[in-house]
Amino acid sequence: MTTHGQSAEREDRLWLVRHGETEWSKSGRHTSTTDLPLTEEGERIAASLKERLAGEQFDLVLTSPRQRARRTAELAGFPDAEVDDDLVEWNYGDYEGITTAEIRKTVPGWTVWANPVPNGETPAEVATRLDRVNARIAAVDGDVLVFGHSHALRALTARWLELDVTEGRHFVLNTATVSVLGWERGSPVIHHWNS
Repeated sequence: MTTHGQSAEREDRLWLVRHGETEWSKSGRHTSTTDLPLTEEGERIAASLKERLAGEQFDLVLTSPRQRARRTAELAGFPDAEVDDDLVEWNYGDYEGITTAEIRKTVPGWTVWANPVPNGETPAEVATRLDRVNARIAAVDGDVLVFGHSHALRALTARWLELDVTEGRHFVLNTATVSVLGWERGSPVIHHWNS
């Protein structure tokens, strides 16, 4: 629909949910390929998301294939969320299971955003797969809900905002939180973050 030669304002939104707590997320250990379950507290808080999301309508619900994301989706009321392998967490390679503090003992100032990850993914590789997710989302007319992981969802947000994937460093995400991306006057924006 156009009005006076201008296209209608986009109103679709992208809802992001980081999975509930695991033993490794609780202790700050980098977790990508290790398929950990939620803690008891992680299950409890993930279940509380059901009430927060109950009034919303989603045209597509996606989840990472990792059990922590799939279980969060299930507890939040979306047991039929479609698995998208591109939503896996940033591959931490040799840093899997290690905290940032431990990594910084040998690589001072290290962050996943700015430094190499031995035998893991590069920012360009992460951007490529998350751009596929954003393209898939763009093809949906209505709202989309995604269950995923901290660094991957932060990188997805950077790409949504048309920023370099490494700008995801600015968007902290706690476990079992809801964030909403969308549009304002044709520009991609953040409506709510980490709530």
